[in-house]
Amino acid sequence: MYKIAVIGGPDSVAGFRALGLDAYPVQDAQEARRTLREIARPTDDPYVIIYLEETLAEPILDEVRKYDAQPTPAIILIPGRDGPVGLGQEALRQAVEKAVGTNIL
Repeated sequence: MYKIAVIGGPDSVAGFRALGLDAYPVQDAQEARRTLREIARPTDDPYVIIYLEETLAEPILDEVRKYDAQPTPAIILIPGRDGPVGLGQEALRQAVEKAVGTNIL
C-alpha cells in the first residue's frame, strides 16, 4: 500500500494527522532534512507523496531537488501556518512549463 506523509511544524501538521496522513512534526530545517531522507528511502511500503512545509523546504532546497527526477516520492511544497512564501507556486509553474513547453499560468 502506498502512503502519504507531511513534514512541517507541529502546528502545521496536526490537522493532516486527523485526515489519516502520517505526520512528522519537526522544529527546524535540519530536522526536516533528516526526516525527509529517512522517510523517502525505498521500502516495500513507500511514501509516494510527501508534503513539505515551504518555510522548512527553503533552506534545504538542494535536498528537495534530489527527488525531482525520481517518480516517487513526489515532494509537494505546501504553505505553513503563516501562509505561503511562493516556493510551492513556483514549483507548480516550473512543472507545468516543463510538461507543456511554455508558461500557461
